[in-house]
Amino acid sequence: MELADLDYDLPAEAIAQTPAEPRTAARLLIDRGPDRPPEHALVADLVDHLRAGDVLVVNETRVLPARLALRKDTGGAVEVLLLEPAGTVGCWEALVRPSRRVAPGTVLTSERDERLSVRVGDRLADGRRAVRVERDGAAVGSDTAEAALAAAGELPLPPYVHGPLADPSRYQTVFATRPGSVAAPTAGLHLTADLLAAAEARGAMIAPVELVVGLDTFRPITVDDPADHVIHTERYRVPEASWTACRAAERVVAVGTTSVRALESIAATGELSGRTDLFIHPPYRFAVVDVLLTNFHLPRSTLLLLVEAFIGPRWRQLYEVALAEGYRFLSLGDAMLLGAHE
Repeated sequence: MELADLDYDLPAEAIAQTPAEPRTAARLLIDRGPDRPPEHALVADLVDHLRAGDVLVVNETRVLPARLALRKDTGGAVEVLLLEPAGTVGCWEALVRPSRRVAPGTVLTSERDERLSVRVGDRLADGRRAVRVERDGAAVGSDTAEAALAAAGELPLPPYVHGPLADPSRYQTVFATRPGSVAAPTAGLHLTADLLAAAEARGAMIAPVELVVGLDTFRPITVDDPADHVIHTERYRVPEASWTACRAAERVVAVGTTSVRALESIAATGELSGRTDLFIHPPYRFAVVDVLLTNFHLPRSTLLLLVEAFIGPRWRQLYEVALAEGYRFLSLGDAMLLGAHE
């Protein structure tokens, strides 16, 4: 495979800037296999494509208000995006912009909440910085981050979304529980409590997992051979009950690529939790997931490569149909259902 195999023309007007209202009004392109045209539906119709004995797997990670607008003592503006905790409570890995103008030891104060400060530390790999976050003199760790950052931070929307959301909760899934991600598991944004209840009434089981979504969600592949791309590790956790249900399921229906990586990481390592650097690309053989609900992804992305591994190059025809029919792409856009025809 070459990098060009993951390219397609994505017009700017096809990139969704606002989510569908209500959530289940998002369109759903249903793959019917290589010899049949896809079916057009809505996410509200998803239940019609589930069966008794299915396990619907959802990623319950919650997005942190991790984008911070800060100021130096001199008045200069600095933005810090917290990525993940790093060792000692209060210490984080972060992106700092403009990093080159912020010397180690610089203390920054929030523009929105003067009780919150960030001390910028050493430069790390991949353009990251070590930082220490405090509010009212207390270290801000993963357990207190959401409350401590609520007044100072904002949800880090993807770079291709050009304005704030009228309702920031629309960038959280309805089942989000444990804060930690810097991006939403976007396929899950389409689901509602009523839809999940209808799925259970049909005989499907809802199984939560957690994979903390990191920056690789938006990082394009730049090497000539996509298989040579280096993917960062992400934390995952799968309750034993969820894993047991998946092993006994008629079909495992993963909501989003992050749910796929969590489940397939267990198959690869035998561990129900940890850090995963599982990079799914052809000719990967899926050990757990049978059906995938997923959004439309960026060209040259690892997520599109996962889709290629799941259904092969047929994704290109599906994307062509979706673009021709006015589907909305990327994080706030529409979805497709893959593998349900098997």
